[in-house]
Amino acid sequence: VTGAGKATPAMAAAVEELLGDRITAGAINTKYGHALPLRRIDTTECGHPIPDESGVEGTRRMLRLLQDLDEESLVICLFSGGGSALMPAPGHEVTLAEKQRVTQLLLECGASIDEINAVRKHLSTVKGGLLARHAQPATIISLLMSDVIGDRLDTIASGPTYPDATRFEDCLEIADRFGLRARLPTAINAHLAAGARGEAEETPDADDPCFRRILNHIVGNNAMALKAAAERARELGYEPLILS
Repeated sequence: VTGAGKATPAMAAAVEELLGDRITAGAINTKYGHALPLRRIDTTECGHPIPDESGVEGTRRMLRLLQDLDEESLVICLFSGGGSALMPAPGHEVTLAEKQRVTQLLLECGASIDEINAVRKHLSTVKGGLLARHAQPATIISLLMSDVIGDRLDTIASGPTYPDATRFEDCLEIADRFGLRARLPTAINAHLAAGARGEAEETPDADDPCFRRILNHIVGNNAMALKAAAERARELGYEPLILS
């Protein structure tokens, strides 16, 4: 069991209750103060919304669990709100400090979560479908608590087990739109530009074989929460109205 997010410990507790000793190992990341008592799954508390070194180490712990898996292995991934920041894995000669700087700039400039995650995916070794590559040839079931409008699977936690439709050119366009190009760290500018020229590997798209043994399933979202609240309100004698 692996995963990251503010609600992930509660999800992990439910998985432990259901599967018990069928779980051979587990490692998840969550925000400081959000851990819960778990029996078989290790928890690392780390920084959010700015990633920190604890998050990097927790992600390394997850990746070690995904080594040497075979076709008989089953990996359950648990992702929820905050998963992008809580599962940092800087790659491509990008340092954590540089990734922190980019995250801060994107948060301050008013970029949407889709735009922020597009850039994050292209600076990571696990986001944008790349976690799926680490787990090959195992079967992956990703259970997701969506915190994004529209429930886009490639946006929730930056889509670690889902194909990525964004490209390096999109990242440069986002940087230019918000006037960030001159403020980005040199190494990140160089990496994004190299990718746009075809000199760095893109995130995997829907045709990549790493997605052949993966199921992504949303187990909770805003609409489900509102519906449950409305049903309970109705039981209590109210006449609820859900506004979009």
